[in-house]
Amino acid sequence: MNINLAVLGRQYDLHATEYEEAALRSLRSGWYIMGPELEAFEQEFAAYTGACYAVGLNSGLDALTLSAAALGIGVGDEVIVPANTYIATVLAVTANGAMPVFVEPDAYYNIDAERLEDAVTVHTRAIMPVHLYGQAVNMKPVMEIARRHHLAVIEDCAQSHGAHFGGTMTGRFGDIGCFSFYPTKNLGAFGDAGAIVTDDAALVEKIRMLRNYGSKEKYHNEICGVNSRLDEIHAALLRVKLGHLPELIEERKKIASQYMVGICNPHIVLPETRNGAEHVYHQFVVRTAARDHFKDYLAENGIETVIHYPIPPHLAECYVNLGYGHGSFPVAERYADEVVSLPMFNGMRADEIAYVIDTVNSYCP
Repeated sequence: MNINLAVLGRQYDLHATEYEEAALRSLRSGWYIMGPELEAFEQEFAAYTGACYAVGLNSGLDALTLSAAALGIGVGDEVIVPANTYIATVLAVTANGAMPVFVEPDAYYNIDAERLEDAVTVHTRAIMPVHLYGQAVNMKPVMEIARRHHLAVIEDCAQSHGAHFGGTMTGRFGDIGCFSFYPTKNLGAFGDAGAIVTDDAALVEKIRMLRNYGSKEKYHNEICGVNSRLDEIHAALLRVKLGHLPELIEERKKIASQYMVGICNPHIVLPETRNGAEHVYHQFVVRTAARDHFKDYLAENGIETVIHYPIPPHLAECYVNLGYGHGSFPVAERYADEVVSLPMFNGMRADEIAYVIDTVNSYCP
């Protein structure tokens, strides 16, 4: 049996008629940028998250980058980020001329709140927690530290659509919540797309200007902006998927539950969920000391896996100027050497889930 990490076509098949009707509605409207579909999606996504406002953007990276810009973060400022995140989190910081300050992850792969305050300096302007793999960060101490030091909080929710910590949805703790709608996300578009949510009207106005060449009125460019608009057809399709997001999340949780119960191999470390946190399983990430051997074994048995992520940002070639080397953040580096993501997607069949479980249980390094 061959099983891919994700089969996006099956999610489309679940609601194909609705997607096709939405696409045709958008195409036939003759309005393809900054129109009624985007406005409706922004209202619906804001309502889903409980925010006052949502702003559709071109990508999750743009959501992070423009949020930092709207908060006035720039040269001479520091932004605290997790050491084991995807590099987009850090790119948003450096794109604004600021300096990333890395903090090790905890046992749940999220930023370790117990190490957070030690990273705060007189130059710190913001904390950028990442709800990695779909599990909500331990946000209570993060917010307490942010308030104590008068820091902004930009939540990277690229992988945590619909996840809560306590009774609060991710994206609703800080000043701004940033989302990616990359096709593999739990709320994925059919191309690149992203959004921010916030209750701050002034930030919304700034980000709306930034996404549209720095203007509120065409040809009147008040600030230096970019082109980062969520297209009408993506907004129309996202409206369909948003309506089904709760059931899509529940399906992923059921798959994860079967993995958690079924996988019983002492060589494989299963993911844990912090008390009070919700995990929506954008990825199902396990660890093993012999990761590359394990990954090759699964491939030989027809199971595709991916490493999220093999190179921590502080060791990326583009950040060699930051001066970090191997051993700078040992926990993040160990995770990078040990993690591997098993197949996880909506529409995954029972026989495929069982095959993954049986194959993993048969592994011996």
